[in-house]
Amino acid sequence: MLFLIRAIDGLNQRTAQVIRWLALFMVLVTVTIVILRYLFGIGAIFLQESVMYMHGILFMLAIPFTLRADGHVRVDLIYSRLSQKHKNWIDAGGHVLLLLPVSVFIFVTSLPYVSASWRVLEGSSEVGGVPAVFLLKTLMPLMAVLLFLQGLSEIAKRLLPSAGKL
Repeated sequence: MLFLIRAIDGLNQRTAQVIRWLALFMVLVTVTIVILRYLFGIGAIFLQESVMYMHGILFMLAIPFTLRADGHVRVDLIYSRLSQKHKNWIDAGGHVLLLLPVSVFIFVTSLPYVSASWRVLEGSSEVGGVPAVFLLKTLMPLMAVLLFLQGLSEIAKRLLPSAGKL
């Protein structure tokens, strides 16, 4: 069990380490777009859409890591006053009752949408845009799978004494 927890945590950790660079690239590409547009009068639709793709990748694939890092938003009226044991039960219950079902729902409902896009290899509606909308849409079920796995890891860390220190 500890091996699986480490593997899931490691997968989302490595994913976050790679995609965090997209924030810098988004800034650099945006500056390039502005320079091209306002200094040279050149439109760059491909670059503009690439910023949207990087934004989508960054946020969709960072969601599972944010759960791992306990960085999600929590309305904390009572939680901070509880013992660690009670916090663990609340977290595990929330993951079981809310996170896992929502992850499954996102996965199941996004599959027809994504598969339709893959069937036609959907591209940009703009001339000169990024010809890979189908890849962008694939982020939805991918995020759901990674989030589901991270949810399982978090549940195990909350409920298994030997996993709590990971």
